[in-house]
Amino acid sequence: MTQIEQLVEWTGDGGVVVLSGAGLSTESGIPDYRGPSGAARRSATPMTYQAFTRDPVARRRYWARSHLGWRTIGDARPNDGHRAVARLQELARVDGIITQNVDGLHQAGGAHGVVELHGNLSRITCLDCGELTAREEHSERLDAANAGFAAAVTAVNPDGDVDIDDAELDGFTVVDCLACGGMLKPDVVYFGETVPPARVSRSFELVAGARTLLVLGSSLTVMSGRRFVLRAAKDGIRVAIVNQGVTRGEPYAGLIVDAALGEVLPELVRRIEGAGRFAPLG
Repeated sequence: MTQIEQLVEWTGDGGVVVLSGAGLSTESGIPDYRGPSGAARRSATPMTYQAFTRDPVARRRYWARSHLGWRTIGDARPNDGHRAVARLQELARVDGIITQNVDGLHQAGGAHGVVELHGNLSRITCLDCGELTAREEHSERLDAANAGFAAAVTAVNPDGDVDIDDAELDGFTVVDCLACGGMLKPDVVYFGETVPPARVSRSFELVAGARTLLVLGSSLTVMSGRRFVLRAAKDGIRVAIVNQGVTRGEPYAGLIVDAALGEVLPELVRRIEGAGRFAPLG
């Protein structure tokens, strides 16, 4: 049996929970950190929650970079991999989706009920009053406050900011909450923050009820996602990984496919539909 045939068999059984990472979105033009898209290899240290909240200079640097990066993230569209996952959900083969991504492309591709472990860049939250606003509205406010601001972008990162020279940050103005004047932050989990407990609990619930945990486009380097693979392996739940490059989930996986998700996932859907394995499971 080939790897694809085994993947078709496991997925066709139903009860699949997807755990997705940055590699699923590379074909939408969003680079990953550790996969084959070398542009994602960040030269600067990622923003931490502590630096963002305590250092006005660091906060200004982040917002300038994130404002420019949003143009790439906001314009990204779901690819064949996202649409295939949504189709498998529609066919009652995928019961749940957990994503480490912050780009919202699963939902844009037709999926529903997605657990966004690390939040979503399309929302802005006030750290003081909790008010949520749309990223588009916030971006318009930053444009108005920084007319003519431009900088040479050297790299775009998966978390939505870009690499630019610090010398180009002079004069960039950060805007505050319209409701209370408080500090604004993208509604995502920074380094130094913890994932909200409700999201973690929901993810463990999904994994506990799965026949197969299907990891898509994640190196599983960060424990935030790897813990679900560890739990699945401990509980005797099958683990399948589709990823390009090295993955730390290898010791726990019964199946690993090293290939492009935009090719494997649509083929998976075609074979399941072609085999007549798309009728609702009893």
